[in-house]
Amino acid sequence: MAVQPKLVELVQDAILAEIAAGKLAPGERIVQEQIAKDLGVPRQPVQQALQVLRSMGVLCEAADRGLLVAPLDLEHVRNMYDMRAVIEGLAFRKAAERNASRAASEGPALIAAGRRAVARGAVADMIEADVAFHDFIYELSGNPLVAPAMDAHWTNTQRVMGEVLLRDETPRDVWDQHEALLAAVAAGDGPAAERLARHHVDQAADFMIARLQRESEEPDTL
Repeated sequence: MAVQPKLVELVQDAILAEIAAGKLAPGERIVQEQIAKDLGVPRQPVQQALQVLRSMGVLCEAADRGLLVAPLDLEHVRNMYDMRAVIEGLAFRKAAERNASRAASEGPALIAAGRRAVARGAVADMIEADVAFHDFIYELSGNPLVAPAMDAHWTNTQRVMGEVLLRDETPRDVWDQHEALLAAVAAGDGPAAERLARHHVDQAADFMIARLQRESEEPDTL
């Protein structure tokens, strides 16, 4: 019996959420049977979801068989953000050119949801709000290739965000930046939207990588 692709996607998202929330730490072994039990699903969709995450570099092979949560590679993270900056710039520019009115009418609710998530301090909610805002822009861009192109990048971005947010290292002005981005899109100013989007991603990369670098250099404590 074939596994529904949607079920595999849901399992994949659930595993990624556990990793981003720190419940599955780098180097921790993935127990397929336990995940299937916890999620209440058959083993087959879990197996398929794990293979997808392995192909994305989120998981890696263990020396004695099985899979582990892969450590974050800072060079890979930097390269990922470089790619994101280009695609995000395109998405925001096209959104401004094609759907400024929708941005103005529907966007403020997403900004408000993001600020509420930060106020609550719930890592999963903060990540979800951030992803929702960017997904909204991808939709407004009118380019159906943008969202699929960003899927793999967001998978790893959520890991990075989780690692940093778990240490209370929340970028204080991230939703101020989102609000400025939305204003440029709502005004129909494509060049400004693209410029701000690229700067937003570059600044996020600098912030996240600096925090991860600092953590990697700190001595282990008992």
